[in-house]
Amino acid sequence: MDQLKKEAIIILDFGSQYTQLIARRIREFNVYSEVVSPEIDLKSIKEKNPRAIILSGGPSSVFSDDAPDFDKNILNADIPILGICYGLHLLVHHNGGAVNSTGKGEYGFAEVDFTKGNTITDQMSDTSNVWMSHMDQVTKVPDGWQVIATSANGVVAGLINRKQNKIATQFHPEVSHTEEGGQLLKNFIFKIAKCEKNWTPSNFIQEQVKKIKEKSGDENILVGVSGGVDSTVMACLINKSVGNKCTAVLIDHGLLRKAEAKNCVNALKNGLGIDVHLFDESKLFFSRLKGVIDPEQKRKIIGDQFIKSFDRIAAEFGNYKFLGQGTLYPDIIESGVSASKSAHVIKSHHNVGGLPDDLEFGLIEPLKDLFKDEVRAVGKQLGISNELIFRHPFPGPGLGVRVIGEVTKDRVSILQEADHIYMEVLKKTGEYDNIWQAFAVLVPVKTVGVMGDQRTYENLVALRAVTSVDGMTADWYKMPSDVLSEISSNIVNNIKGVNRVVYDVTSKPPGTIEWE
Repeated sequence: MDQLKKEAIIILDFGSQYTQLIARRIREFNVYSEVVSPEIDLKSIKEKNPRAIILSGGPSSVFSDDAPDFDKNILNADIPILGICYGLHLLVHHNGGAVNSTGKGEYGFAEVDFTKGNTITDQMSDTSNVWMSHMDQVTKVPDGWQVIATSANGVVAGLINRKQNKIATQFHPEVSHTEEGGQLLKNFIFKIAKCEKNWTPSNFIQEQVKKIKEKSGDENILVGVSGGVDSTVMACLINKSVGNKCTAVLIDHGLLRKAEAKNCVNALKNGLGIDVHLFDESKLFFSRLKGVIDPEQKRKIIGDQFIKSFDRIAAEFGNYKFLGQGTLYPDIIESGVSASKSAHVIKSHHNVGGLPDDLEFGLIEPLKDLFKDEVRAVGKQLGISNELIFRHPFPGPGLGVRVIGEVTKDRVSILQEADHIYMEVLKKTGEYDNIWQAFAVLVPVKTVGVMGDQRTYENLVALRAVTSVDGMTADWYKMPSDVLSEISSNIVNNIKGVNRVVYDVTSKPPGTIEWE
């Protein structure tokens, strides 16, 4: 058992869109949380020595034939349980209560009255706005349970079984729209589950250094870096753990930003003291991507070639048995490597869904349990500069997923120039630090334009900018019109082959942050 995970909150994932948000909210309180499959048995849960269990929401009805369920022995374990939405329905259903569909659901904001005198509602108002998302509702309260919250529509919004230390809410406390959801979660985590705050950057670093040393032993580690936040923090962490047994390699696949390879090498060597070896593999990558349009296929090709290139390069350096990667928790989630069987593959990340079956390296992924903001906190603790830490995220497959359609050297070159201009204007105007991620996209569409009194028929560039905390959800950034105008003008006037610029105003969901 990892030392930091002894205070863990285990979350059973029943397919809710908010499950990962539950995990993030708990970690914000410096308590480790882990999402697991609802098929997990009690024995396996106890091996994790959890302080509490949370049953997530989900799209199913408990009385459906294919409704996901869990090991009923959990109900008899001496472990506090919080059921949220579908989790509430499960607790009611398995404790002799009744859940039914009335044909009337509650979606969005709802006003809820709370019964005071319960630990779970300490320091909460008598009445508060919450976020609802359900069709089914409780029609019979189980014996031994007490209603502690009721919506304005008369729906049971909260239940408690004091004797068994079980609580359930119809609403979603993890969603920011629930005004006092954070307080309810804090009450559950600290007053009921009795957790301690030990999920901190410094503690995380100490434990990972120990784990990396134990796993690698006397073996050398080949570290793949890209210049992005994730790979930079990962490289620093591994370098701190094993020193000169760590060899950093930057593969230039031709899909990096303008001057990215050189800037990355300089930053890691001069700024962090990490020796980096640069290999130009661009011709090979472009060759394999020729004629490929499907985004999933592109991601898998890039991932496969990365590993093949590392294989060959490792042989040049000597015997390397381990590969270090900057894989994050959202990468795993979006690639469908999730706890829930109902999870969908949103997009394969080259370092997760794109890995070949015959991988010859043992993987060292010290950041795989972290969200992006946690990675930045770890990087800051490691002494990495803010310039590197707060750099916008950049996908592992690089511009290969920002060139929509076929990826060619010429199309990548156009996008590199457009992206460079975009970033320069954002930094000059002070907008860069207000944005979580911004980038340009080359769209496989040509439009008619007029330049110098002559008709043009050239490429379309789309601009994307979002605000986010962890990359799981995002809002499009309200870019000042004068800044957009300057960006558009500079791109069209300075890049041959582009005559139109558009701005993406789609949030996540329904869109993703990247276009592919």
